[in-house]
Amino acid sequence: MSATPPHLRPSMTASALAIGFLAVWLLVAAFPFFWTLWGSFKVEADFFSRSSWWNAITGPATERQTGSAFTLAGYEGAWIEREFWRAALNTVIVTVSVTTVSLLFGTLGGYALSRSTRNYTVWILIAALVFRAMPHITLVSGYLLPFFELNVWGVLPTAIVVLVAINQPFTLWMLHSFFLSIPKDIDESAMVDGCTRFQAFRLAVIPVMWPGVITTGLFSFLLAYNDFAVTAMLLNQENQTMVPKINSFLGTVQTQGSIMYAVAATVSATVPLFILVMFFQRRIVAGLTAGAVKG
Repeated sequence: MSATPPHLRPSMTASALAIGFLAVWLLVAAFPFFWTLWGSFKVEADFFSRSSWWNAITGPATERQTGSAFTLAGYEGAWIEREFWRAALNTVIVTVSVTTVSLLFGTLGGYALSRSTRNYTVWILIAALVFRAMPHITLVSGYLLPFFELNVWGVLPTAIVVLVAINQPFTLWMLHSFFLSIPKDIDESAMVDGCTRFQAFRLAVIPVMWPGVITTGLFSFLLAYNDFAVTAMLLNQENQTMVPKINSFLGTVQTQGSIMYAVAATVSATVPLFILVMFFQRRIVAGLTAGAVKG
């Protein structure tokens, strides 16, 4: 294997500039999260100090009030006093349900459309794309009246149904693209060997599709996890998920001097996403860069 010609090798200056740019970009991108994480262990007088921002680092008021430079008062207030654990449990139920249902119908629909030779296939995909492009708030407003009339507003299944409807076009398009990258020879060969169409889909195609399924499932999970418009409008106070619950903290706790509840809740909601993305980063890259499968 021949070496790279000298004139094509990056210079030391270019490499240093690239590394410096990446370091600055990572610092700027990560700073808000780490600043919030650090501040969640302080009291409000330090983290929102008007005299000096350095108080958020050293924590003089925190030490005076608690006897230590760090405190878990924000987390205790959010999770125990304000029962943020209920919102976390509701979020788990909503996100898992939305991801499961979206993947189930998206996988079946994407496979069917990728193998269909009908002319209306492209129109189905275009209709799904138009529906996906519409603002969520516009779609939710159309659901409100029938939900009120049927007396199903405020409960988790209602939000799950709407989130699946909003997310389904995305999963359909994404999985359809992944199925197109898989040669038809794979499932046709399985059918020649005696498999039914569904058995060929389950036994021959899905094992090859796992990177795409995991990638699509992760994006579906993030959509449901981070949603605010749908869950805020369709869920009552008792059934709120984490993002609307944090917003309710910001709207009410300021007058009570307990805004650190919102800071602690924000960190609590962000850390699982960070861990999830770090754990599945290879799967995400593999799914997004999956090419054609050679038979």
